[in-house]
Amino acid sequence: MQKTEYIPLALSVSAVPRSGTLLCKHKFVTDTVQSEPCLQTWKLTLAYDGTDFRGWQVQAGETTVQGELQSALGRIVGETPLPQGSGRTDAGVHALAQVASFVLQSPIPAANLHRALNGTLPPSIRVIDARTMPETFHARHSAMAKTYEYRIFRAAICPPFLARYVYACRWPMDLDALEEAAQQFQGEHDFLSFAATDPDLASRSAKNSQDLDPQVQSYKAGAVRTVYSSAWERRPSEAGELLVYRVRGNGFLHHMVRNLVGTMLDLGRGKLKPEAIAEILAARSRSAAGATAPARGLFLHSVEYPLSEGQSSGD
Repeated sequence: MQKTEYIPLALSVSAVPRSGTLLCKHKFVTDTVQSEPCLQTWKLTLAYDGTDFRGWQVQAGETTVQGELQSALGRIVGETPLPQGSGRTDAGVHALAQVASFVLQSPIPAANLHRALNGTLPPSIRVIDARTMPETFHARHSAMAKTYEYRIFRAAICPPFLARYVYACRWPMDLDALEEAAQQFQGEHDFLSFAATDPDLASRSAKNSQDLDPQVQSYKAGAVRTVYSSAWERRPSEAGELLVYRVRGNGFLHHMVRNLVGTMLDLGRGKLKPEAIAEILAARSRSAAGATAPARGLFLHSVEYPLSEGQSSGD
């Protein structure tokens, strides 16, 4: 007959912790598994003056919006996730409602994070809104549409308090020609002629177009975008008239809006004819389009998302 090991009743009952610790030959073995830290996906809506930043994206030895935001998070919650932006604004480009997303373990309330960020970030960056989102949300991948504005100052003397935020153009301008050109960009087009040339990809291209590096072919093939609206408007201000170009689309190439503006300004000054727009689009070559307008006049106006993921930031 098998001998049964004797365990005192008091030990077998009262010594068993309520947490689920098991008794085995007078030794305690914990069978509970520590829970994973609770991760929260965050969405921030930011406004910033891009004049003194080398753009959105982190760069070694440079001051960037993404870098400042990452550093501020580290000082507040002790975590340094790299915030993902809805787009990478260039050096000198501003934002009225840039969107960033990241994941934190800290259970900090949204109102507290909002207040702490605005108390930590430089005055040229403000957080307009802070909220938690479903884990599937991503500032760039979830975006449905973006709207940009480009602002041109038309008076003879540009006031110093506006100079950082407008492109001052004093020369005569055919506004009807500008609007006619803007309308031609609506719809789905290949905008490669209006994309900044990627020097790394271009340097690897072969002499014969049939022998292009696969990455160059991919870059060239990915230039199709849909522009939902494209128009100019006159906007009065105390200092003088502003001429504002607003464009809304499902995505934009590097320098695309600034290259659209620079080309339209050439047309408005009579350097190009309206029919040149179709020819430039068909050329699929950056050299066919006009100059790149200065960064200081460009604003990321708003970013739109599906209703299930926080529709329309900045509207």
